[in-house]
Formats: sequence, structure tokens, C-alpha cells
Amino acid sequence: MARYIGPKTKIARRFKDPIFGPDKSYEKRQTPPGQHGGSRKRTKQTEYAIQLSEKQKAKYTYGVLERQFFKTFELAARKKGITGENLLRFLESRLDNTVFRLGIAPTRAQGRQMVSHCHITVNGNLVNIPSYQLKPGDVIAVREKSKSLEVISNSVAASNPKKFNWITFDANSLSGTFLAYPERDQIPENIKEQLIVELYSK
Repeated sequence: MARYIGPKTKIARRFKDPIFGPDKSYEKRQTPPGQHGGSRKRTKQTEYAIQLSEKQKAKYTYGVLERQFFKTFELAARKKGITGENLLRFLESRLDNTVFRLGIAPTRAQGRQMVSHCHITVNGNLVNIPSYQLKPGDVIAVREKSKSLEVISNSVAASNPKKFNWITFDANSLSGTFLAYPERDQIPENIKEQLIVELYSK
């Protein structure tokens, strides 16, 4: 499946949020992209434009393209509960995102690559599908042959000590457990999911 590989700082400036993680270039220049940046007078955004922008922001944040994002939304809409919160829970429970959250990979894009290159197992079985949906109790681990990879050891050593309530991680065995789907207030991403629901409801 295709994925966005263009300039990330430009996208972060568009949404006025470092959605791809710490970015020195973004910190230096946070104005909107373009020759004139924030100096040009901009017309007021329509309701549709605001909703569309929020959907695009969520897609870029989690590295998901339109077709797969919509399928995830449909899955969230069928599940009991608040659709917007269900959507974020399903995005968070993707295997590539969880590899990133555990600190095995420094970014979601790197997490996706690790899964695709067969470095990750789930419950002892090799899984190479980044969009694989984890279930509570699933054990995610680095494949034995891949534990010596420098990119993994460097990421674990430099990972943020911040803990997430829905996952656990053992740095010695390079394995973690997906305990439960996260609650909305536990997800740190600055996404207004209700705007996405309103957009798809039109």
C-alpha cells in the first residue's frame, strides 16, 4: 500500500501542530507553508474545510490513506459506543502504531517499516501487516533474529519514559502487551474526532 513520503515539516506547518514528532525545522518556522506564509490575508474557513482538515490531520498522524481510513471509520461506526472515540481506539490499536508507542521504533513510519520487514511478532507469530488490529492480551515482541538491530536498540535506549496505561513493555526481552483499548483521555494526539464524524455523516 502507498504511503506519504513527502516533506513532513510542510505538513506539520499546514496543521500548526508537530504531528510527526519533535521537529527542529518546525520549531524555527511555524507559519503556514507557501511563499508568503502567514503574511497573506486568508479567508475564513468554511465548516466543511475545518472538518476536512481534521480528517487529513488524523490520516497523516497515523500514516493511513483514505480508503483504509474510511474502512476504519466504518468499523468504528458499527461498534457500540461513541464513533469518534472508537475511531481513535482502532487507530491506536494498529500494530505499527503500537510498535511506536512501545518505543521499539522512533516514529510510526519506522514502526510500519519494521512490521513490513518481518521484525515483529504477535503472540509468537510473525506478522508483517502494519494495519493488523491488536486485541487485549496480545503480546508484541521483536523477532529473536532482529533483537541485535542497531535501530531497535537505539530507539529503546532513547525512548521517552512516558508510560501508556493500555500497554506494558519489558526492555530486556523487547516485548510488550496490549492490555486494553485506550480511553480517549489517555490518547495524547490533538485530534478533534467529532469533526471527522460530522464530515462522514454528510
